[in-house]
Amino acid sequence: MLRRRDFLRAAAAALAPAAFAQKGQPPNIIFILADDLGWGDLGCYGHPNIKTPGLDRLARQGTQFTQFYVNGSVCSPSRSAFMTGHFPARHRVHGHFADAALNEARGMPNWLDPAVVTLPKLLKQAGYASAHFGKWHLGSGPGAPGPEAYGFDDHRSINANGPTWDQKDRFFRARSTQLIVDETIRFIEQNRNKPFYANVWSLLPHATLDPTEEQLTPYERFAPAGQLPHKGATQIYYASVSALDREIGRLLARLDELGLAASTLVLFSSDNGPEDIHIRNASHSGVGSSGPFRGRKRSLYEGGVRLPFLVRWPGHVPAGRVDNNSVLTAVDFLPTLSKLAAVEVPAQWKLDGEDVGDILLGRFRPRTMPILWEWRFNIAGDVLNRSPILAIREGDFKLLLNPDRSRTELYNIPRDPSELHNLAQDHPEIVERLAKQVLAWQKALPEGPVDKGAGRNDYPWPRPR
Repeated sequence: MLRRRDFLRAAAAALAPAAFAQKGQPPNIIFILADDLGWGDLGCYGHPNIKTPGLDRLARQGTQFTQFYVNGSVCSPSRSAFMTGHFPARHRVHGHFADAALNEARGMPNWLDPAVVTLPKLLKQAGYASAHFGKWHLGSGPGAPGPEAYGFDDHRSINANGPTWDQKDRFFRARSTQLIVDETIRFIEQNRNKPFYANVWSLLPHATLDPTEEQLTPYERFAPAGQLPHKGATQIYYASVSALDREIGRLLARLDELGLAASTLVLFSSDNGPEDIHIRNASHSGVGSSGPFRGRKRSLYEGGVRLPFLVRWPGHVPAGRVDNNSVLTAVDFLPTLSKLAAVEVPAQWKLDGEDVGDILLGRFRPRTMPILWEWRFNIAGDVLNRSPILAIREGDFKLLLNPDRSRTELYNIPRDPSELHNLAQDHPEIVERLAKQVLAWQKALPEGPVDKGAGRNDYPWPRPR
């Protein structure tokens, strides 16, 4: 019979992420990132029509988190946070990397500084082979460093300098996830005898979407009545999400075939909320679901920054678990995955995230660090989605406001996830405490331009309760 002392010792080891690495068993890590996928776009998150058996399987075999946040409401800031463990505004990554003129106009560099500490650089110190396949969008064009400058041994990317794919085919985006997964499987097979880390960053379901006829067929019932062969937005979007899911399912199946599933930590999320149909390139397909939340891409309301998060590591991450309580965020990736690999983060690299390995492995505890956001530009679509410029989440409360303290909005997120009941007048002490934090943070950021009118809606919503 197992003695109580031995039981507690075994339990402590099971909950200590570094214990596996110290035994010479660091996990392989695969990080799958969708592009513009909403919180509510998967079957496991409640979508009634989109078929996502691959990701639903990942959820059943691992843990599904419902309060996971990215740190930017568009792609480049969000990706920067995953890579660095820093809120993106610290590196002047305020919007998507574009051409030099637009970057300068928005107070941005032309690429993420390659001198920064990144997750793949740290994992390489622990003996990991590292790769990036798919969308990059952390800088490209003349003079931009390629993914190798950030710690990747192997890469093939879009929106990057370096090896890529021929994009002349009309259906390249539709079949791009297949090509990305092909490269990922090649890399895994070549490095199966040592720990590996792979970014698998899809282009889907980012517009412009043009699914193949084969991908559209399962959703023919959503085609506009009497308009065949024309396709409707719902059919196009659903088909694109299922195309993404199918290839993720193929990747998971290959891990099984190679006998690597048990030794591989798989993480899945999206870079920001779903695109708005008012944006030109999404006018034919912008019907992604942000679930019950207010806001879409670019918004700091929940629908713009709260995303699916699935984690699987058989025997370590609890299977079949839905965690509705833990609050996790993208800047937690670097400290958490570094700890799993038993590699130290340089002391001078002050992190904005925290090690949440214990939470991934089944523990519940409140997070210890606040989550802060800044979005300096306009927000497309319905006025209801147009958030103030700044936001902070600490504990149950989320405060949004402009730097001049206009549009002050306070929400109790567990009780009011749709952010409909402004509690600012009910809790002035909480408003003051959170406002001081987020305004001090914003003041410490590098200066840069703010779009005229950003964060300044002249509508009476939401009224204090």
